[in-house]
Amino acid sequence: MSGLDSLLDDLAEEAESAARPAAQAAAQVFYDRMKSNVGRLGHVKGKLAKAIYQAYSESNSEDGLAVYHISWRAQKAPHAGLVEYGHWQRYQVVQTEKGWRTLVRPEMRGKPKPKRRASQAEKDAYYMPRPGGPVYVPGKAFARGALQEAEKARQAAAAVLLQRIAEVT
Repeated sequence: MSGLDSLLDDLAEEAESAARPAAQAAAQVFYDRMKSNVGRLGHVKGKLAKAIYQAYSESNSEDGLAVYHISWRAQKAPHAGLVEYGHWQRYQVVQTEKGWRTLVRPEMRGKPKPKRRASQAEKDAYYMPRPGGPVYVPGKAFARGALQEAEKARQAAAAVLLQRIAEVT
């Protein structure tokens, strides 16, 4: 019985130590799908594709449990949320060398732009409204769409875990 106890202890230790590699294998599946989804959107400068990341979360992980975050860096791609969830476009915009710019009413040029939390009336008085009124730009779920790979991610994690356990036996 001591041999069986030793084997079970070894299996438990190996399963615990395999948690992070298994979680990383699953995270890689989601990450790859997310990058693929962004690639299918088409791009102007490619900032969104470069902003996608995966990172191990020490604060959410513990022995036998490993957590990875897959998301985008908002500093590199502040428009990612607009692409993912959709948005209302109220004002006229133009593409410049520096990126998209919202047009300002001629009489407001040189004046400070409204603060982020300014009233809608203040913003409407400053920016040029779209001809025909606001239009809804639907979201393209590049991040949420990656969840379709859940079964493939589970299989990748299971394969890593089973390989590590097989090495013990």
